[in-house]
Formats: sequence, structure tokens, C-alpha cells
Amino acid sequence: MVNKIIQQLKESTQSLIDATYADMEDVRKANHTKLLERNSYKQELMEQVSILKQQLNDELSTQYHEGKNISVYKDSIDELELSLRDLHRANQQLASIVLPVR
Repeated sequence: MVNKIIQQLKESTQSLIDATYADMEDVRKANHTKLLERNSYKQELMEQVSILKQQLNDELSTQYHEGKNISVYKDSIDELELSLRDLHRANQQLASIVLPVR
């Protein structure tokens, strides 16, 4: 179950990264319609990430309390953390483009 949740989180995070880079292109092209259309999709992805994060925490907590070795998930969680850092960088890049446009 934990691996499935981590995989879903990675996929959702990658989708957010892709959408953020698409936003950057549309900002450069002043294509505001596509930005607005993609906004609700990104909002859904962010909500999904939040739900999945809570599910992951709950599942890890349950397994820990059952005495299971949760360190077996360390590599997968480290990869997820890298994906989240990539998303953070993409958002910083988008912000550096959007702020001067204002």
C-alpha cells in the first residue's frame, strides 16, 4: 500500500511540474486562456497530493505501530522528496517570470 501511495504522489507531482512548465510557456506567450483552463487542473492535483500525503503518513504510522520495518521505504520516499524539490524549483521559476510581468 505504501509503495502505491508513493507512486501516486510521484505521478501527481510530475503532473504538477509539467503543468507549471506549460504555465511558463503560456505566460511568455501571454496565452491567458490556457493558464486559466489549467488552473483548476492544478488545483485538483494539489488537493490530490495533500490527500495522498495524509494517506502516506497514516499508512506509515500504522505500519510503525504494528512493528513493521518502515525503513524499507526510505529510497522511495527520498525519490519523492526529490520530485517535490523539482516542483518547488519549477514554481520558483514561474514566480520569477510572473512577478516581472505584473
